Amino acid sequence: MPVLYDLSLHMGYIYDSPASGARHIMRLLPLSLPDRQRLVAGSIKISPTPDEQSNFLDFFEHPATSFMLRAHHETLDIRMQARVQVDSHSISADFSPVLADLPDELSGVWSLKPGSPHHFIGNSPRLVETPTISDYAKGSVKPKLTVLEIATALCAAIHKDFKYDPDATSVDTTPLEAFKLKRGVCQDFSHIMILALRSLGIPAGYVSGFLRTIPPPGKERLEGADAMHAWVRVWCGETTGWVELDPTNNIPAGTDHIVVAYGRDYSDVAPVIGVLKSYGGQRTVQAVDVIPLKQ
Repeated sequence: MPVLYDLSLHMGYIYDSPASGARHIMRLLPLSLPDRQRLVAGSIKISPTPDEQSNFLDFFEHPATSFMLRAHHETLDIRMQARVQVDSHSISADFSPVLADLPDELSGVWSLKPGSPHHFIGNSPRLVETPTISDYAKGSVKPKLTVLEIATALCAAIHKDFKYDPDATSVDTTPLEAFKLKRGVCQDFSHIMILALRSLGIPAGYVSGFLRTIPPPGKERLEGADAMHAWVRVWCGETTGWVELDPTNNIPAGTDHIVVAYGRDYSDVAPVIGVLKSYGGQRTVQAVDVIPLKQ
């Protein structure tokens, strides 16, 4: 059964000293994906009003917005609103090959389009071969397991072995640092799982999006309590194709997961990235609401 959501996102930056000459790129609006989800409507407002603004498609064919602010400004305020329909989808059957047969299927893929598994098999800007994580991945490989079974086992292992702790890491924490801490957030768990899968020869990528959160029984939902989220997509052979798994929650991505962008790692899909002229530090605020609508 499809689920219709209203999304709102507020990202605010407060600078210790006025910034100028700022140029940023945003990837914030949900994608429209065949048989997965549909962006009904969406808008982004930026304050102060940019001096330059343009839209483009990146290599992975995701809509992105580039903007520039020339004048001095003490704050940057970004607000996104969207309505999106997410269709019900599930893994109906496992037709993925055993690990030993995956290279043959991979070599049969000649496409180098954005969704080609060849882009998601080697090192990427934030993810380089890490022997410690490779050794960890080998623990999920058992004789005759299919690629999907291995990915599912790794997802469960990371969920079990790592503690969710938003104070333990930052956006720049490396996968090895998070691995040694055995704690972190969805970005850390996704990066570790991607590295582990790639070390086994399984193509894997990063998914940026939104996750609807459900309050505990008897508790009211807090406004702004939802969050931007990250999970993993795994190429499970030609027949099964791409499958999405969420190691933070040890579940397949479902109707509570709303996709914004696909990439090799976080660097490809960062919601807001840029440069500016300033000195000192900055404070950031973020609030997300994912509201299901009655149909």
